Amino acid sequence: MLAGQVPVDRTGGDAAADALAAAVGILERGGVWAIHPEGTRSRDGRVYRGRTGALRVAMATGAPVVPVVLDGTDRMNPRGRKLLRFTKVRITVHPARRYSAAGHHAQVRVATDLLMREIAALSGRPYVDRYAASFAVES
Repeated sequence: MLAGQVPVDRTGGDAAADALAAAVGILERGGVWAIHPEGTRSRDGRVYRGRTGALRVAMATGAPVVPVVLDGTDRMNPRGRKLLRFTKVRITVHPARRYSAAGHHAQVRVATDLLMREIAALSGRPYVDRYAASFAVES
């Protein structure tokens, strides 16, 4: 935890509540919190359905969401490979978005789905409306 990392339990429901509360605390203290909303790495480069935690925190705190597209990480650190491969990785930071407070989980889900579709469009990669972890298990 020296780097300020907050592990997230992605099993669903309220499992991630402690991690999300820690994220709220970081933001309320003026810090920055970064999260990969897919929850796991894509095996095939497509953008998968996002977990709702990022938008739950943004809607609760009013913090902006800054979409960041990483391109080339699959070539630098392929799954199953122990050593990093030297290659170019492109990081593109897109304009921040703000979200109003949500009253229902359905609103957070819709906003998350729209954000993930937008990230897919910004990255030029196809969107898959399934969780990456469930797809990886079936493959």
